[in-house]
Amino acid sequence: MSAIPCEVPRLAVEDLFGAPVRAGASISPDGTRVAYLAPWRERLNVWVESIDADGEARCVTADDNRSVHVYHWTDDPRWLLYEQDGDGGENWHVFRVDLGDPEAPAVDLTPFPGARLMGFEPLVSRPGKAILGLNRREPTEFDLYELDIATGELTTLVENPGPVLGWLCTPGGDLYAATLTANGDMQLAQWDSGAGKTRPVATVDGTDCPLGIHPFQLTPDGTGVWMGSNRGSDRTRLVRLDLATGAETEVDSHPVFDLDTRYAVFPTLPSPLIRNRSTGELTGARYLGERQVIHPLDPHFADVLENLEKLSDGDLAALSSDASGQRWVISFTHDRDSGVTHYYDHFTGESRLLFRPFPYLDRHDRSASPSCRTRWPSSPPG
Repeated sequence: MSAIPCEVPRLAVEDLFGAPVRAGASISPDGTRVAYLAPWRERLNVWVESIDADGEARCVTADDNRSVHVYHWTDDPRWLLYEQDGDGGENWHVFRVDLGDPEAPAVDLTPFPGARLMGFEPLVSRPGKAILGLNRREPTEFDLYELDIATGELTTLVENPGPVLGWLCTPGGDLYAATLTANGDMQLAQWDSGAGKTRPVATVDGTDCPLGIHPFQLTPDGTGVWMGSNRGSDRTRLVRLDLATGAETEVDSHPVFDLDTRYAVFPTLPSPLIRNRSTGELTGARYLGERQVIHPLDPHFADVLENLEKLSDGDLAALSSDASGQRWVISFTHDRDSGVTHYYDHFTGESRLLFRPFPYLDRHDRSASPSCRTRWPSSPPG
């Protein structure tokens, strides 16, 4: 056989590594708007537009120094939050944007020079509040704070005594500290701030979690933790750790695959836990083999998932829904149509393409030109 000489199609470097025209979309809790990232003055910023009307989109962050990559809707339709690290020093701050006042400047809610934000999480159980870690007191130690989003008030929940790697705060105000033992194991203990004492809850072999325990998420009622565990198994399963007894109970697993914990290394990838936006309850779990597999853990999400998976032959990536769980904005991981993003209304059954991040790339060009294909001889060589 012989190859036919041909000119191989090439992509310009700018097309291959350029910024998307749109990316990172999510729907507002009230289901009326969609936010996404798009260039403004050659930097990615957050834009907001109506999900139903053809009104003009508005850039709401307007940062021409550094691209914005992380933003958060809040339960109050007035506020949108985003994270930024200034000049690239990775000292992240969280900023608040007033969507009701286009002329109002963004407000830095963590205005402490040299301090770094870590572990920002809005609280489902306390509307208008979020918890976050800040090292404003000591650069090597992150204290835990509660943030009032509307007023910007920060309340110290606990000061880090030194060895704590992370905190959990239950709806009732109980604190749990994650630490490393002298042997390198991960230990979770209840923290008594008044007495300065701890009550060990559970210890996980450090050799099983060299990058930490992933996922590790407090349940909405504050009585347990959803976490990845391979205790007694060669697969990472989803279990519930009881905070009173330390006992593990399996929640879900796949017969072959592990939980998809790539987000621990690549934070832009979604968590393996799919949760209800309003209640925080678990609705699905992601597993990864050659392709992603999602297990629905809730009847409503099972119905939704069946229709979402019809929108693309890629793998479901980012998912967001309104507070009712009826309106959805979803994107897909795809080898030929990266980040393609759709809208879906579960009540009406309507779905439509919202955008392709790289519309100038031909998603139909799956192989080389026919003139470049291998030519097979008409008869075996003599």
